[in-house]
Amino acid sequence: MHQSDWCIFFDFMTINKLIRFIENWAPPEIAWERDNVGLQIGSRDYTIRNVFLALDLTEDVVDKAIENNCNLIFTHHPFLFTPLRKIDYSRNPKASLIKKLILNEISVFSAHTNLDYTKGGVSFQLAQKIGLTNIEFLSPLSGKELKLVVFVPADYKKVVADAIFNAGGGIIGEYENCSFSSVGKGTFKGSANSNPAIGEKEKFTEVDEIRIEVIVDNWKLSGVISSMLKVHPYEEPAFDVYPLNNISKEYGAGAIGELGKSLSKKEFLKLTAGKLKTSALKYSAGKGTGIKKVAVCGGTCSDLLPDAIKKNADAFITADVKYHTFQDAEGKILLVDAGHYETENVALDEVKKRMDDFFVRNGEQIKTLKYKGNTNPVKFFINK
Repeated sequence: MHQSDWCIFFDFMTINKLIRFIENWAPPEIAWERDNVGLQIGSRDYTIRNVFLALDLTEDVVDKAIENNCNLIFTHHPFLFTPLRKIDYSRNPKASLIKKLILNEISVFSAHTNLDYTKGGVSFQLAQKIGLTNIEFLSPLSGKELKLVVFVPADYKKVVADAIFNAGGGIIGEYENCSFSSVGKGTFKGSANSNPAIGEKEKFTEVDEIRIEVIVDNWKLSGVISSMLKVHPYEEPAFDVYPLNNISKEYGAGAIGELGKSLSKKEFLKLTAGKLKTSALKYSAGKGTGIKKVAVCGGTCSDLLPDAIKKNADAFITADVKYHTFQDAEGKILLVDAGHYETENVALDEVKKRMDDFFVRNGEQIKTLKYKGNTNPVKFFINK
């Protein structure tokens, strides 16, 4: 009997339950359209023994997961990004690693750009690591929200609103159960084949109704409408959906905040290198003033340089910066390339914290272990 079979008899913590928890924080719908986030290998139905965290999936990561009785590996970078044309164990190291994972019934799950773009994700953790406060998105996403308007008899206002809230509607920033209601009159006349909850078929009816308005993330709309329809008393409920161009408070690229005090360029670079545990930084000349307001973005984000300049940041920390981008920054902002691995690995502690809290709340003894090695393929030679 495989571990997934036991779930038929016992309500164990499945991988699917943990995935739903993580994706509620970092929805796959906000990821870059060409990204490959989510379950990479394995089954959502497996019962979790322990979880292993790493930025990348390597053979040593898999071996350490096996040693620690972990059957789920969480990575930031997707192991499967481009399609595999062949799975030849003898010629392809990636194929050989897939074989080892399958034989040991280990599942692999990745949260990549969705973890980059969510509040509290990669860039927010990088900002906090540097010591920034008053953190907000550098470039918030927009066009991800819709407005749902539904009309209900006054007596059903609470039950319909609660159904919408429970399905994820009505969230604005740090507030839940957000809605607006107004009173009006609804009219209808059912056909001979109708079955009205109020009034009689083929007779004109006027009802005191409540108009309920809520904001809904576009990927939650189907579930919210389905929940609303299940409790709505009408045979044919009336509702509208409006596209919005609101600036999101929950999702965006990069982050920006402030240091507790202004630092010189040398002090700031030393702080950054120390916090990110790197021996080398690449940087531009900057504008020669103190560093107080700082923008950050974990990974490859130099395309956000104009946003950082527009928001009057004194410095911008990111990675994989090209030569000509450093030229564009000269005299305008201290642009720092702190390394791809270094600017993203900081997020794993937050992932671990959230998973640990989730398991405790659910009464589970599952351990979340973070890889102690270094999966960074980039090495530095310091010529002293």
